[in-house]
Amino acid sequence: MTDFVVDANVLMSILISGKASYRPILTFNHFILPDFALIEVENYQDTLKRKTKMSDTQFIQWSYFVFGQITVLPRYVLAQDVLIKSQRLLEKIDLKDISYVALSMQLNVLLLTRDTLLHEGLRRQGFRKVLLFDDFLRKL
Repeated sequence: MTDFVVDANVLMSILISGKASYRPILTFNHFILPDFALIEVENYQDTLKRKTKMSDTQFIQWSYFVFGQITVLPRYVLAQDVLIKSQRLLEKIDLKDISYVALSMQLNVLLLTRDTLLHEGLRRQGFRKVLLFDDFLRKL
């Protein structure tokens, strides 16, 4: 089982899709996200429900499964020095992604994202522990 930090974009695309093909990916990999992702998901709950092709009941059941496979960690587990390093990396990209990058750095695991600006911005600055989710899926 491989650990990955995932951002809210990845989580929301999995939730919207309801694809059975995500079951083994979620089962055989360990996805971790900071609690900040839950705020983002909450903010977009209406969009999630509108974009999914599942019934309300199916969507709820799928959400139970997805969240049962993911570890959510609170911000207080992030070391101050890692948060500062993340902030420096993200100053010219998007500061709202600090928790994702910091968690990836602290756990020394790959960050999976669908945010191409985040991916490219981090790579330009030498941060290599980031991969676009679609590239991850192609490599499976």
